Amino acid sequence: MKHTPGFCGFFAGLLLLAVAVPQSALADVAQHDYPFRPVPFTAVHLDDTFWAPRLETNRITTIPYAFAKCEASGRMDNFERAAAVLRGENISNRKPPGFPFDDTDPYKVLEGASYSLSVQSNPQMSSYLDYLVSLIASAQEPDGYLYTTRTIDPEHPHPWSGKQRWVNEEELSHELYNAGHLFEAAAANYQATGETNLLNVALKAADLLVTTFGPGTNQLHVWPGHEIVEMGLAKLYRLTGNERYLELAKYFLDVRGSLPGGDDYHQSRIPPVDQTEAIGHAVRAGYLYSGMADVAALTGDEDYVQAIDRIWENCVGKKIYITGGIGARPNGEAFGDNYELPNLTAYNETCAAVANVFWNQRLFLLHGDAKYVDVLERTLYNGLLAGVSLSGTTFFYPNPLESTGDYARSPWFGCACCPGNITRFLPSLPGYFYAQQGGKVYVNLFAAGTADLTLADGRKLTLTQATTYPWNGAIKITATLEKKSKFTMAIRIPGWARGEVVPSDLYYFADNLTNDPVTLKVNGEPVAIKLSHGYAILERTWKSGDVVDLDLPMPARRVMANSKVKADIGRVALERGPIVFCAEWPDNPSGKVRNLNLPNGQALTADFEPALLNGVEILKGKAVSISRASDGSSVKTQQDFEAIPYFAWANRGKGEMTVWLADSEAGAPAP
Repeated sequence: MKHTPGFCGFFAGLLLLAVAVPQSALADVAQHDYPFRPVPFTAVHLDDTFWAPRLETNRITTIPYAFAKCEASGRMDNFERAAAVLRGENISNRKPPGFPFDDTDPYKVLEGASYSLSVQSNPQMSSYLDYLVSLIASAQEPDGYLYTTRTIDPEHPHPWSGKQRWVNEEELSHELYNAGHLFEAAAANYQATGETNLLNVALKAADLLVTTFGPGTNQLHVWPGHEIVEMGLAKLYRLTGNERYLELAKYFLDVRGSLPGGDDYHQSRIPPVDQTEAIGHAVRAGYLYSGMADVAALTGDEDYVQAIDRIWENCVGKKIYITGGIGARPNGEAFGDNYELPNLTAYNETCAAVANVFWNQRLFLLHGDAKYVDVLERTLYNGLLAGVSLSGTTFFYPNPLESTGDYARSPWFGCACCPGNITRFLPSLPGYFYAQQGGKVYVNLFAAGTADLTLADGRKLTLTQATTYPWNGAIKITATLEKKSKFTMAIRIPGWARGEVVPSDLYYFADNLTNDPVTLKVNGEPVAIKLSHGYAILERTWKSGDVVDLDLPMPARRVMANSKVKADIGRVALERGPIVFCAEWPDNPSGKVRNLNLPNGQALTADFEPALLNGVEILKGKAVSISRASDGSSVKTQQDFEAIPYFAWANRGKGEMTVWLADSEAGAPAP
């Protein structure tokens, strides 16, 4: 067998898939969809000092690194071996992949690479993707089935796979999960390149699913064991207008929980429309709720909207971490009971943070309410961003809120879902900043850069943000128009700037700071802030050069949890703007932070340190360390205290870390 070409030494040679999708089959679907439309990430150009460097690190470092890891771990070879079998070759290595979902890791990185190519050309990467697409196509069976572990050795696939196609889908096979990630990658690749090679593969696989699953007597009545195929089918429907894809996505939702054998882990004990709380495996759940939103938007099914609204209220009111992380329990990578939010053992999988962003973005697109963007932003800057190192080459799988010093980032994982999810999410991030509905333009997130929009009257608008957010809340938005135009600009006033930690009573600001008020000016003139669903509404006739100045004061704030969260009783967390802070070992005397007491009323100052952790804001103050004397008594010592952004922890080696600090001796661990 040929050795799989490396990324840096890529050479062409594999045949491209010959069958093409007719261009006439690809069409925008305009019937039902989200009432609020995001401005595409290709139309938003960030040039700030926070996100732009991270997106560049993802583009030039993390994506090639992840491809190289996929090669070194045999993930590309799985496709090569499957293709050899389909060519009739007698291969010597029939060992199954480490996991039956290993196929998805190249799909996810390919998706991220495609997004990156949409905004910046890279001939070497383009050539590599051509090779990878042809390799994937060569591993697809004639009827569209694409699942390398079974193709490599149909008699002895991965033990999770079952002896026949689909027989173990509701549990462990991940056949539909693989298909979902293939569909997402194919949609991204087509939109980036205009080429249909990978899309052909995806549509062939989707056509197989349409004939295999459904309500018919000769079809399988099966729900996906790991959701995401619903989201992927929705994307294929949007591209092609093929109603069968949307119908199948809805069927996969409707059949879930309607037959015996379901459980909470897979969100399949009861039908999704009857569910009232976030349950089970947190990544599966986030993908399910996102798929429900897609199907609801595309079909107009209000039952799904009401269900995910109920589930969201439960999650945000009782099951989300202050970092925006979800999934409290390591056992099952799952949501816990209401208010079960431990810190040291918190799981908070990076993939779950990505899923939480997907879910909240979709809820905003359904409802147009800033509370969903508030949760999205909290997750984005804290729970999600913590999942990748500053270098872009080491990662977290779980994201605890406390460490005894034995937890470190990893260069890769046997189950490598999280690095791939980071690579595919970050290039699409600019698409979360702006949205439109009719004559309204929504400004949801803040970063220096430009956005090119087309208004309802057909005129072109460019919005330019100037800001150093998230370190400073001063935001200047300049409008550039061809001609004067009347429209409404809706600017999100974040919950944290309105005295609200999250849109529930799960957390609250403990200090009594008399904040400077949020201020808004247009062309230098103060404007009264009229809030609607969390947005400041500016309705006027705009001309080119009009400037909006928004000032969001950013004092350091203490946060406390609802008393029902037992893990946080007697403890306080620190926030400034959208950033959650933590105390980490290198910044505090003796390298100990879990024994610190941060007294109420102790002043905190914020300073930007450009040389620390690629440039971060830090909080400083005084704390009391509690230690044990030789006679067993407690010794209290006042010391300097520093806290760094949570997303930046564990970039300097192993050591203690904590987000929640004791504000009294009752809240401190035993010294």
